[in-house]
Amino acid sequence: TVFEVSGVFIHTAKAESEDVLLAGKVQLVLQGKDCYVLWNPLHHGNAVEQPDPDWTVVNTRSDQATNGNAEEEGSANQAGQCRSKNSLSIDLAAVRSIRMSTPNLGWAYLVFRMTDDEDMPPLHFHEGGSRELISMIRKYITITTDRDLLNVHPKNTDALSTSFSELQILSETSGNYVSKFFKDPVTATMGGFSRVTSFVRDNILPSSNMLNRPTEDYSQIFPDITTFKVEQDFDLIATTENKLADRPEVTRSSPLTEAEWHAFLDGEGRVLNVPDLKEKIFRGGIEPSIRKDLWPFLLCYYSWNSTTKERIDSRKHKEDEYFGMKAQWKTITTEQERRFSIFKERKNLIDKDVIRTDRMHPFFAGEKNVHLDQLFSILMTYTQLNFDLGYVQGMSDILSPILLVMEDEVDAFWCFVGYMDNLKLEQNFDMKQEGMKNQLIQLNKLVQVIEPELYGFLQSKESSNMFFCFRWLLIHFKREFTFEDIMRLWEVMWTGLPCQNFHLLLCLAILDGQKRTMTEQDLDFNDILKYVNELSLKLNVEEILRNGESIFLQLKNTPEIPAVLWEIVCQSGEEESSQASESSIEVIADLE
Repeated sequence: TVFEVSGVFIHTAKAESEDVLLAGKVQLVLQGKDCYVLWNPLHHGNAVEQPDPDWTVVNTRSDQATNGNAEEEGSANQAGQCRSKNSLSIDLAAVRSIRMSTPNLGWAYLVFRMTDDEDMPPLHFHEGGSRELISMIRKYITITTDRDLLNVHPKNTDALSTSFSELQILSETSGNYVSKFFKDPVTATMGGFSRVTSFVRDNILPSSNMLNRPTEDYSQIFPDITTFKVEQDFDLIATTENKLADRPEVTRSSPLTEAEWHAFLDGEGRVLNVPDLKEKIFRGGIEPSIRKDLWPFLLCYYSWNSTTKERIDSRKHKEDEYFGMKAQWKTITTEQERRFSIFKERKNLIDKDVIRTDRMHPFFAGEKNVHLDQLFSILMTYTQLNFDLGYVQGMSDILSPILLVMEDEVDAFWCFVGYMDNLKLEQNFDMKQEGMKNQLIQLNKLVQVIEPELYGFLQSKESSNMFFCFRWLLIHFKREFTFEDIMRLWEVMWTGLPCQNFHLLLCLAILDGQKRTMTEQDLDFNDILKYVNELSLKLNVEEILRNGESIFLQLKNTPEIPAVLWEIVCQSGEEESSQASESSIEVIADLE
């Protein structure tokens, strides 16, 4: 028994007009790796208050084998003794959710809903202790919060626990901060791949098993995903009949200069020959002095065919729109905020993130920094524009370089909106997490065919799930490069060249540069995670861009390229129909 509280009543009716209170106590009991909530009636001498005869003991695991050691058997006996006909036993592994009572409305109570959608009798805590019980339960199962509903998630998360604790996603030092990474004030109820983010978002608990390689089947983490299970269930094998073409050497050029930029503008300020301009930016990036002029076009804030006058008029309209949305949250009173829990939670989360976003950079350093206030205002206003998504940690990382370049709150806001909405970065933060799931699946497929030896190595180390690339994909390499380098990388990616999913090829480019070290040192699961994390700020952006383009050209020059690869890389690319062939890839799995 790890927790106990008395004064817990079960309310039942013996007759239509008679309400009966059954006094008892609640215990949290461990049985081996299982955890149970037990309610037992209080004894008065030799008499025991009898519960409603329709109640039955809940023991969802009584049919499982009990071949554990003597200690486990002892625990089982202890729990079993409590499971008399007068007791209530709830196996937390079979709980779907826990509903809590509304605060300040009578006695606190908890209702456990099982995975078969059966509700257990409410437990009323007349002497308090419900919140303490929930806090203790959180130590043994993963719980996410959605107002007064607590959603329970599977416990078999050793692999993910290791992945995210080692990668320190969006956290320099604190594992506790990692545990709150994906906290979404709108709702914590997710399905499928969201169990990854639900796990990260709440209660990553340090344990002796956290730094061990996973021993459980990954499919237990992804029970709702039929297209990405474990390697034994889903695999892509490139046939040797058609080898990939050689990777060509790629050279990069100098950044776009101010004079070159002006040469692309007509007399009224329209941008001429946009494809050539994008090609120039892709090939060398943009000189820092003119990024402020170019980024609004790349981020869909300005239209390429707009005149200078039209852009000035549009900006006035966008400025009014921005400050109108900003006024919506600025005018919420303290009294309103007290009754507006979602708003308050988002505001607190943004405030906490802003004060630790890129504080080592001079632009954001120091106390009472006006740029921190601008970060806060932009992110708060974005929650007014996108109510459904709200704010998710990681967004401040995306915004900070944009604000640094634009140096204006309004312009930075609309450029941020363009990145999130028009360039579809929003999919990385969506609460269903379909975007992140698909990208991990796509990267898995690409590695299998383009880097089969590396894939075999990762598979042998139980790392072919590509979780160690999670941070790269989530915030588009923001933590892997210096400020200047990430600005160069992003503006190249924003051109949409040479293909739709160039960022996936950049992941491959990074892995290509590191595979020799990883394989020669025979890094295991934990070592791979540590090694990838320690690459931060050590990567050469120009080398990565060259290698990424080289991989694209290798695919482009390969006859009868696997259709699935070309669909991943270019999606609805022009050359898809002519380049793709189903014959060169074999899917070994039943995906239905």
